[in-house]
Amino acid sequence: MEEDRTKVLPGPDNDVCAAQLLPLHSPGVWNLTNSNTILRYLLPTLHLQLAIIFILTQSLHMLLRRFHVSRTVTEILTGIILGPTFLGQIPGFTATFFPIENTFLLDSLAKTGFVLFVFLMGVKMEPSMVMRTGKKVWTTGCASVLLPIFMGMIFATWMEDYINFTARPTINYIILLQTISPFPVIACLLNDLKITNSEIGRVALATGLIRELISLALHTPLNYTRVSAQGGSFMTGGLTLLLYIFFIITIVIILRPMFLWIIKHTPEGKPVDTIYIGFISSGVLLSSIICYFLGTQMFHFGPLILGLAVPVGPPLGSALVDRFETLSTGILTPLYMTFCGMRTNFLIIQNLRILSMLRTILLVGTLTKFIGCFIPSLMWKMPLKDATTLSLILSAQGVVEMAVLHSYLQNKTLSEEAFAMVTLSVLITAVIVPYLVRFLYDYSKTYIGYQKRNIQRSTDNAELRIFVCVHRQDDAIAAIKLLDISNPTRESPLLVHVLHLMELKGRATPLLINHKLGQKISAASHSRKIIDVFDYYENKLAGLVSVHAFTAISMPKFMHQDICSLAFDKLMSLVILPFHRKWNSQGKMIVDNNISRSINLQVMELAPCSVGILVDRRKIQRTAPVSPLSRVAVLFLGGDDDREALAYAKRMAQSPAVHLTVLRLAAVENTGEENWETILDTENLKDIRLQSSLRGNVMYREEKVSDGPGTATIVHSMEEIYDLIIVGRHHRSDSPVLSGLLEWAEVPELGAIGNLLASPDVSQPVSVLVVQQQYTKYKLK
Repeated sequence: MEEDRTKVLPGPDNDVCAAQLLPLHSPGVWNLTNSNTILRYLLPTLHLQLAIIFILTQSLHMLLRRFHVSRTVTEILTGIILGPTFLGQIPGFTATFFPIENTFLLDSLAKTGFVLFVFLMGVKMEPSMVMRTGKKVWTTGCASVLLPIFMGMIFATWMEDYINFTARPTINYIILLQTISPFPVIACLLNDLKITNSEIGRVALATGLIRELISLALHTPLNYTRVSAQGGSFMTGGLTLLLYIFFIITIVIILRPMFLWIIKHTPEGKPVDTIYIGFISSGVLLSSIICYFLGTQMFHFGPLILGLAVPVGPPLGSALVDRFETLSTGILTPLYMTFCGMRTNFLIIQNLRILSMLRTILLVGTLTKFIGCFIPSLMWKMPLKDATTLSLILSAQGVVEMAVLHSYLQNKTLSEEAFAMVTLSVLITAVIVPYLVRFLYDYSKTYIGYQKRNIQRSTDNAELRIFVCVHRQDDAIAAIKLLDISNPTRESPLLVHVLHLMELKGRATPLLINHKLGQKISAASHSRKIIDVFDYYENKLAGLVSVHAFTAISMPKFMHQDICSLAFDKLMSLVILPFHRKWNSQGKMIVDNNISRSINLQVMELAPCSVGILVDRRKIQRTAPVSPLSRVAVLFLGGDDDREALAYAKRMAQSPAVHLTVLRLAAVENTGEENWETILDTENLKDIRLQSSLRGNVMYREEKVSDGPGTATIVHSMEEIYDLIIVGRHHRSDSPVLSGLLEWAEVPELGAIGNLLASPDVSQPVSVLVVQQQYTKYKLK
């Protein structure tokens, strides 16, 4: 008979209770007795708890994501459902699935995840960025921190006459909580809204970083005052302050150089040694313990300071993020949010007087944070809608506020009633703020309506503005080959803006580096080879080509925002994007990058000018003799995109080194229907007909085609003849010339003709440029 042993264990809120000491492992289902179920063992119970939490969280997220409800909300709602408010009211539910004697395991696991989350956010933050921000961001950041603190102190003093002595600590800590808006919450919100790389997103991140650093600086004297008051002696507070400062100095003077030493001794292109990752992981947990025993009450404060000491970006910062991001952000931190929700009991809210005061405090605190950002934004002449959007983002609440609340609850600083009320406030804010931001700031409509940013609208002797995007050095060389035949002259020069796209690793804030300004940023060194290629090209054609190079470091899902915003600011006419597939010299496909493809699709939807996708096959060996001329062909079926492709080809044909062929494909059965599109096509082809009769390097011909297979035959016959074929992306879907071609399209975003020419079956060194003319309002109606 198993011995009945008991042990004193802490309850969920530090209540001491007597609980049975449960064994860790189950002996197996066949060895269980009637009175000894599997839920009497710690590990099986923990596994069942995790399964219940994750299944319910994912189910709620799948149900609510169509309403744009964030994961933070679904995680808290899961905890509320499993807690005493709902399922906890069922007799025996909590005792069976979430017993008190087992809760400490779930609590420890969740807190470990949150510690890693805060550490990673510290790793991703770049304190040096604060020195590069302007007066506008500094003013907004300082005002949005100091005004809530000042108003909170006034409000706390005013409310002392209306509340009893025992409730004052609770009220004061809630007022203090309303003065913070942590950087991790802002970064997560911008990521959920997919506006991290937008102008508003960049300002919000910079402002949030300033606010976070100011809050860290203010935390030291506040902690000194609190410990002095609780210990009844300024000596106790002074000792805590000295230990606190010593802790920070140790990290800065000892650990920061150690991190730099690790980076120095990591060979370029090689991963950081696993032993270093292990030591840093241990340091994260130790810093949390040290910070807790220093009396800060915030067990995550030490890991945040340690994360700030880690140099941002690769190799060390990105290695830490790669190792711990999925475990922390994907599994353990959501578990912590759910666990906080499980401690919430809305049914115990009964004191209407305290409830009314808390509601007033929460409302005033939120409004004060909003005003603290809104007024400085208006003072710097930010548009009203943008100022409102920025203020809403900086007023958001989320995971850090819930962690602080739960810490107050466990330390008996906060009552369960107050905890439930403030949790409800965090939940409401996390629901409302994203909806309001989406309503006020729709990034997808930023550029729609701006016209005359395409090649067709430009005059032949005007400066041609081309925006080139590259991921690797091969993309740069392919783009230069295209620029070479774009006929740069002194009367009609090329203005080229180059954007090297790099994936954001180990940092939270995206970077846009202007190499013409000579910015000394370590991350820019990875772009050096690509920039050197374009510098050489500019020097070779001095006076004919002007190149401005940039590097964008951001997450792939936001790279299209960097491309579109920079092309918009620089008044570009054409954006050149590299195709997501690459071939070797034998014609074998060696790269198929879905991330690059996704970026191209998003740019095509949002671009403020025309877009071209360049399919580069120049590496394939040609069997036929190489021609001294660049042989360019345009396949013309009609429409805006084909007219844009023809306009670009006509500019190329002004160079005697380019031989241009324009092939018009028309249906055998001509309906004779005359519309505006047909008139525009005819007018654009008149000039080509005239040039073909006057110039030897321009040829025009027409082919009658009855169906899609006939078109495919003609297209494939051109692959061995030409070096570059330019086609439009969109054509009339009901055209008999294209019948059946799109049904088997492997890359439908290139259009019917572009998909034929970009097929992996093509083994000739013919490059393809698929052109889409700029979207405008009348096209989208």
